[in-house]
Amino acid sequence: MIEVKNLSKYYGPKLAVDNISFSVKKGEIVGFLGPNGAGKSTTMNIITGYLSASSGSVTVSGYDILKSPDECKKRIGYLPEFPPLYPDMTVREYLEFVFDLKCSKSKLKKEDHINRVIALVRINHVEKRLIRNLSKGYKQRVGIAQALIGDPDILILDEPTVGLDPKQIIEVRNVIRELGKEKTIILSSHILQEIDSVCEKIIIINNGILMANGSPDEISDMLSSKEEFTVIVSGDREKADSVITNAIENVSDVKFVKETSEGLEYNIISDFGKDARENVFYTLAKNDLPIMSMKSSTLTLEEIFLKLTGENAVPLVKSEPEPKAQNKSFKEAFSDMLGIKKEGK
Repeated sequence: MIEVKNLSKYYGPKLAVDNISFSVKKGEIVGFLGPNGAGKSTTMNIITGYLSASSGSVTVSGYDILKSPDECKKRIGYLPEFPPLYPDMTVREYLEFVFDLKCSKSKLKKEDHINRVIALVRINHVEKRLIRNLSKGYKQRVGIAQALIGDPDILILDEPTVGLDPKQIIEVRNVIRELGKEKTIILSSHILQEIDSVCEKIIIINNGILMANGSPDEISDMLSSKEEFTVIVSGDREKADSVITNAIENVSDVKFVKETSEGLEYNIISDFGKDARENVFYTLAKNDLPIMSMKSSTLTLEEIFLKLTGENAVPLVKSEPEPKAQNKSFKEAFSDMLGIKKEGK
């Protein structure tokens, strides 16, 4: 559906996006994460054709964004961080205006299509009101509605819940979930709970570098190691504390977490480079402390984010080598972009 390959973007001497590659499949809801200034908005603006890349390529449903911008753009609905709304129009007037701009060659029936979009984002009861008089939450819904005009296959939503109160965030989140049943969605947000509850896949970018790409569980597994794991033990707390803390080899740290319905939960860290799980199993069995479960520690999305955007963070994704420049002149490159073939003498 979307293929980003070796994408880089310079603003003057500053490298904002550094040779990133990823793909988004049809029907996926993907969370796009990164701290402020990481390159998220720049990447989304390039995918939508709003900005050009310094190098690399973006294809949407097989069409190159540079060579076939119209084919790409009609397949994408875009909600920027600040929705492009006209406050002196009513909601319906604005959506009709957007339809006229985006769908002049479409076979969609204007009134039927707008009615469907209005119902989908649940703004029926405010369609005759001026946009300036709407709450922030409803303005965001109208912004999502304009992205849906033209029935695009892909939605790119940049901070769709920024500035909203908790009730409005839940309302917009529910709308996104509903849209995800029919659309491919890329969602950028600083609210990690939102990404965790809505998205099945996440892409993390930091300082323009792609740090991770996969499901939260896959990324957690890559960041976790056999050196840290959780064990639930059935038995006496005092005895379990003593055995786990003092009688097991290759264990550097033990923390009691909580008492659960299954037993006593401990977080155990092995000595560096060691795997203490086998020692834990045999020692606890020998001391009549049955193990109810043992598993690698799972990181929360917040822990994943902090690990991958910290000062010494190491990418989990290997960058593809950038293709060698062909040393074309500006005139030749511009002619290639326009599809102009060089005539023989």
